[in-house]
Amino acid sequence: MRASLIAAAAALALVAGPVLGADKIKIGFVTTLSGPEAVMGNPMRDSADLALDMLGGKIGGVPAEIVYGDDQQKPDVGRQIIEKFLEKDRVDFITGILGSNVLLAIYQPVIKSKTIIISANSGPHQIAGEMCSPYFFSTATQNDEGAEAMGQYMTDAKITDVYAMAPNYAAGKDMIAGFKRNFKGNISAEVYTTFGQHDYQAEISQIRAANPKAVFVFYPGGMGIQFVKQYAEAGLKDKIQLYSIYTADEAAIPALQDAAAGNYTAGNWSADLDTPRSRAYVAAFRKKYGYTPANYGADSFDAIFLIDSAVKAVKGDLADKKALIAAMAKADFPSVRGDLSYNVNHFPIENFYLFKIVKDGESYALKPEHTIFTNYKDSYAKDCKMPAVE
Repeated sequence: MRASLIAAAAALALVAGPVLGADKIKIGFVTTLSGPEAVMGNPMRDSADLALDMLGGKIGGVPAEIVYGDDQQKPDVGRQIIEKFLEKDRVDFITGILGSNVLLAIYQPVIKSKTIIISANSGPHQIAGEMCSPYFFSTATQNDEGAEAMGQYMTDAKITDVYAMAPNYAAGKDMIAGFKRNFKGNISAEVYTTFGQHDYQAEISQIRAANPKAVFVFYPGGMGIQFVKQYAEAGLKDKIQLYSIYTADEAAIPALQDAAAGNYTAGNWSADLDTPRSRAYVAAFRKKYGYTPANYGADSFDAIFLIDSAVKAVKGDLADKKALIAAMAKADFPSVRGDLSYNVNHFPIENFYLFKIVKDGESYALKPEHTIFTNYKDSYAKDCKMPAVE
């Protein structure tokens, strides 16, 4: 299996030449690997492992290892993991970071240590704006963007009277803010539920009573699985169209099956996105793990190759942080999303699509239906006064 992955890497021109500098590179990878939200964290870990395998176990030609930490979706646990990464493991880079609540908790200690951190999922608005740092990069999105794309699509489709829901935490608030920024119709309700809640019977009864034209939700991982199942079981699936962000996605589809069919979502990637790099990644992932990766995995895969490109550019000289950061800012790596570049705040400038969940043979898939935004920039970059590298 390992030989075939390395061969695939060679075909993609990913095998790096030898470099001088570091003897070994350590990447600290923190995500959620236990509980209901592990449905998102597992493809992140698996994709990072796949990327390192495809690079022959090396980053920029230097032997490398990934050290994993399970934050359990708890900010205090995330802080403990980061302390271990920095003080005991002496990692050179930190990546992963599923939850915005965790990222906000670990951000300052990492930045103050001048360790480069690459978010492969979470993108709270504070870090995209006034709290931006040269030591932070994202291979995912700023939280608001997918919701902004959905808000724009629903406005263009002349959908009115929308019932909006999300969990009551940093990402949930960003998602609703993003949706409201671009949706020009009437929002009949704006509901925030308890983070980690899995019983939505009361909220679904309220939706039924309100009888809106459409429902927009953000419920990632286990929360989304339970919400979408209960929404379908309540008989609303075919009565009130459901639009979502990071709710009915590849991570949740195996558990949802027909309950998710016909739902719409918006984002920067799906396993059916037709780019050469994406096709190669999905094929290699399915061959190694036997399931379809979600966007959380795709962004983690990109994170490893972003690090690889920068280490290669500086010939392994990790002490030259200015050159290392400048190399990362070039985004000189083959992303699964095709061409992308970085904005001043180190969030990607990229496309966003409308996806529909449809039956594909014996399974279900997110099929791209429409490009909503091309080369889209997040709404907070204007507030970023990027400091110089110290």
